[in-house]
Amino acid sequence: MRKTVDVAEGQCEKRAGCSGVGESPKRKGTPVQDLVELLKNNPYPGRGIVVGKDTVYYFIMGRSVNSRNRIFATEPDGIRTEAHDPALLEDPSLIIYHPVRTMGDALVVTNGDQTDTIVKAGDFRAGCMQREYEPDAPNFTPRISAIVNPDGSFEMSILKHADGDRCTREFFAYEGVDEGQGYFISTYQGDPILTGAAIVAIDRIFDSPGQFIKESED
Repeated sequence: MRKTVDVAEGQCEKRAGCSGVGESPKRKGTPVQDLVELLKNNPYPGRGIVVGKDTVYYFIMGRSVNSRNRIFATEPDGIRTEAHDPALLEDPSLIIYHPVRTMGDALVVTNGDQTDTIVKAGDFRAGCMQREYEPDAPNFTPRISAIVNPDGSFEMSILKHADGDRCTREFFAYEGVDEGQGYFISTYQGDPILTGAAIVAIDRIFDSPGQFIKESED
């Protein structure tokens, strides 16, 4: 079945007097994977977030007609998804949302409408604690989220399904990354779908969305 991918890019603005610590995952002894190879070896990553130095990428893929019928549109405070062809739109509940919004000087990036919950709460963790995995049984797609602060530090979160329909909420805090380094998370780890979302240290952060798509599809 044909798959499509769209990429949104967010630039994290540097503020005077602020600097990220930017310690490389390699120097900390964390296993680092090549982002291109990671994506090539995953038949269907679904939706994903990449956080690097001063750059954030969010991508969406689709298999169903409803999922593929999406484009990114810019708004004053970020990015939203909308139907490419409104006549083909079926259930908008899990495909129309703001993946990127500003929250003060910070940038919030997520794979769903938890973006609005986080911004309304004014606090990344407090907003994530109000939400759980997506109600798309039997997949129970994880909700993945990130917030990038003006000093280069950032947090990432995974909300995923657990036994007994409980929600496991995981949070990871980073002081920053070096140029070309970053962290990546996607909703799925294969096709058939495996939803064991995990954060991976990566290298080869791209300069533009076009390069990101080209390198991943080659």
